[in-house]
Amino acid sequence: MKLYLTVIGTAMLVISIINIIFGTATWYYVIIAVIVCTALQFALDGLIAIVINKMPDKWFDVDNPMYKVSEREKQLYKKLNVRMWKDKVWELGGLGGFSKKTLLEPNDPQYIKRFIIECNKGVLTHRLSYPIGFLPMAFIPNICAFTVAMPVAAVNLVLNIMPTLALRYNTPKLQAMLARMNRKR
Repeated sequence: MKLYLTVIGTAMLVISIINIIFGTATWYYVIIAVIVCTALQFALDGLIAIVINKMPDKWFDVDNPMYKVSEREKQLYKKLNVRMWKDKVWELGGLGGFSKKTLLEPNDPQYIKRFIIECNKGVLTHRLSYPIGFLPMAFIPNICAFTVAMPVAAVNLVLNIMPTLALRYNTPKLQAMLARMNRKR
């Protein structure tokens, strides 16, 4: 969480300073625009998470081909060394009722299935946040749409890609655990 808040705070500061130096708007307008855009990002991401959390679990089932991770994708995650940094990703699933930070019941197939469903919900939530994060550009007038709202959206994009990669990295491992448990039965 500290990492994310540091990235967000630093990005807000840098975006503000650059806009003030280049005089894209008055300093107080720039600061207000940066704060508003950042708050909108949080609100939009939260709204998406709430909507996805209300959807039926069967849409995110273990066998849903939309969430299948290919071998090529697994190799990409290996190259990106996701295993080394995935635990530093901010995990807010606990707010929706299921934290994916640690595997609490590794021997319970129902729990593993629930974990996979929650991972799939998280993937969709973050993927929808990619384009929706650019919506505030429509509400910030003049040049600040490109000098404030777009950089804030770009930071939001990066901060949404990271959990997507971590979730997609973990899902095949969980599916393998579930398959082993089902074979034992």
